[in-house]
Amino acid sequence: MEGYSFSTDVRVRFADTDAQGIAHNASYLVWFEVGRVEYLRAHAGGYQALRDLGIEALVLESFCRYIVPARFDDMLTVHARCVGLRGARFRYEYAIVRDDGTRMAEGWTANACVDARTFKPTRVPDWLADAIATAESSSVSSASSSS
Repeated sequence: MEGYSFSTDVRVRFADTDAQGIAHNASYLVWFEVGRVEYLRAHAGGYQALRDLGIEALVLESFCRYIVPARFDDMLTVHARCVGLRGARFRYEYAIVRDDGTRMAEGWTANACVDARTFKPTRVPDWLADAIATAESSSVSSASSSS
């Protein structure tokens, strides 16, 4: 999907659905987390690399716009990009698309790095900022070369 630097696949499990047979609204936030964690694994050595330095990356806010309901056994692709890196804060944006190309949901999470002991904000480490910049610049150049 144009403009997104990363994607990973998830399948809607039976446990993700509610009594009406559609994915529960909370499942989308879990899928956002899958996208976020896999993004870090692909571009920055994984979330554990942050934790090993005594840093946690907390979600401060989340937003999801539900467009089309997902159902049991749907194959979904979670697209993710990281934007707005400034100091301790950054934002992930997401688009969830079914394998037939239907956009199911979109949203974002506002995040911040904190010291794992004190939970006080701490600047995003340079190596992580560099990894994000590299990942996102390759997305921009891919999108502009396909235009």
